Amino acid sequence: MLAYQTFGDTSAPPVLIAHGLYGSGRNWGVIAKRLSDTRHVVTVDMRNHGSSFHAATNGYDDLAGDLAEVIAALGGQMDVVGHSMGGKAAMMLALTAPQAVRRLVVGDIAPVTYTHSQMQMIEAMRAVDLSAVTRRSDATAQLADLGVDPGVCAFLAQSLDVEARTWRLNLDALAAEMPKIMSFPTVETQYEGSALFLSGGASDYVLHEHRDVIRGLFPRARFARLPKAGHWLHADDPRGFEATVRAFLDAPGA
Repeated sequence: MLAYQTFGDTSAPPVLIAHGLYGSGRNWGVIAKRLSDTRHVVTVDMRNHGSSFHAATNGYDDLAGDLAEVIAALGGQMDVVGHSMGGKAAMMLALTAPQAVRRLVVGDIAPVTYTHSQMQMIEAMRAVDLSAVTRRSDATAQLADLGVDPGVCAFLAQSLDVEARTWRLNLDALAAEMPKIMSFPTVETQYEGSALFLSGGASDYVLHEHRDVIRGLFPRARFARLPKAGHWLHADDPRGFEATVRAFLDAPGA
């Protein structure tokens, strides 16, 4: 089963958070702690990330199955918040195991195939001379020298096990599965529950033309935007993200 951390009273309404590509549950610690005043928050490490197991596959049917297993082990139904790759996994979970998802929040991603790739990040991480790394800042400096954006350097470096001088990411599997990660499976079902698609005002991941596709799978979808945020909503505007998610999850009605 996936590695996970929990925050808050176990008797409070539960919410699971699924991170994006190259991330981990620790990236969501600030949001999880804030939400835990009224929620039992579970942050997972997705497969091939963080402290979770490595596997050859990283398709969304696999990721959704992993999330379903955690939810079943911890009570059987949760609100689910997913960002980017985690957002697609959360959508797939809602579509294939709707009984596991009370309400769904999808952060800055649509159920579509994207034409860009994230292979350049894998190539940069592979190029880091880990034998010369004694602190996380050494890796950050090397990534910057390789042309990686400074903010992304710090983000990637969080997935480095400095003591073991290895990445906590299964780079080979993620590279091999990149076409699946950038796409979304064809699904014939719909999720009839409440769903919020929250995007960044400075991001182009969720376009107006994606809304028909979203509504075709999630007929009760609602849309909101954080004007000050880019793709990394929770990092760019943590207060706005928290407030929007909290209002949606706490709203009356199913």
